[in-house]
Amino acid sequence: MENSTFGKDILILEGFNLPSQSYIPSFILLLIVYFFIMVSNIGLVVLILRSSGLHQPMYLLLCNMSINDVFGATIIIPHVLRDLLTPDSQRVIRYMDCVVQAFCVHLHSSASHTVLMIMAFDRYVAICNPLRYATIMTHRMVLVLSVWAWAIPLPLVGILIGLSVRLSRCRWIIVNSFSCSNASLFKLSCESVLINNIYGLGYTVVLLGSSIGSVTLTYLRIAMVCLRSKNKTLNRKALQTCATHLAVYAILLVSGFIIIILHRFPQVAAHRKVAAVMLHVVLPALNSLIYGVQIKEVRQRVMALFHRSKVASMDAK
Repeated sequence: MENSTFGKDILILEGFNLPSQSYIPSFILLLIVYFFIMVSNIGLVVLILRSSGLHQPMYLLLCNMSINDVFGATIIIPHVLRDLLTPDSQRVIRYMDCVVQAFCVHLHSSASHTVLMIMAFDRYVAICNPLRYATIMTHRMVLVLSVWAWAIPLPLVGILIGLSVRLSRCRWIIVNSFSCSNASLFKLSCESVLINNIYGLGYTVVLLGSSIGSVTLTYLRIAMVCLRSKNKTLNRKALQTCATHLAVYAILLVSGFIIIILHRFPQVAAHRKVAAVMLHVVLPALNSLIYGVQIKEVRQRVMALFHRSKVASMDAK
């Protein structure tokens, strides 16, 4: 009876297929990356909130991305770090913990798109309607957009995961490299998953369609305004901020598409794991670095902080 209960509640994680000598170096590298993600993203949020000169809609909306990156990294990386030090036979997770993790993983992925959508809207207003920017992008509007970016994915992801939880289970192995997901949950069942596939496809089409459509239309409109404008300063600033945004969006989109496509081909599971690492580990590390280096105002603030720290340390000596 106890063994039966144990089997129903405990799932086996597939894990990484790494040589035994690679586990410790991988653990150290991933720990360093996680530390960088936490320090850089939390530091960026604190810098924006403490610097009155950065209390502008663009930077306040950027805080959503940093918070989402910290959230995404925290639900994934600590589990991976634990599993890297755990023997294969003991690499397990409780079913409800797997459900919660799957919900958080999809919420993080969905919020990555919605946050970039509201940031694209901000750039559209700033460049295409500069005279009305202060009137439109008030603190109230920033708050509404931020709430929208997080509130819209919640019910969509809840339904997505709920459809998988309703299924009975006949398998106990999570076919994924390091985390639970909706696909890995419904693959545990021997029942028909037609409804899951239909909703999942519709959910993906709506999310990616809205994301790609809004960002594409926004930047086409911005490009048209820049082409008509003879203001070189405006064009240069628009190119700088938009290029940063598009670089992050392109990485998110490519890695997301690769994961979705490779989930349909079990024989290329190793490639799917690499894409998943890119989405959940590399992207959060790159976001703060890209925005911190590319955006002049943020870069100047960071350099000023380093300069003051250097001066203070020299005075102490």
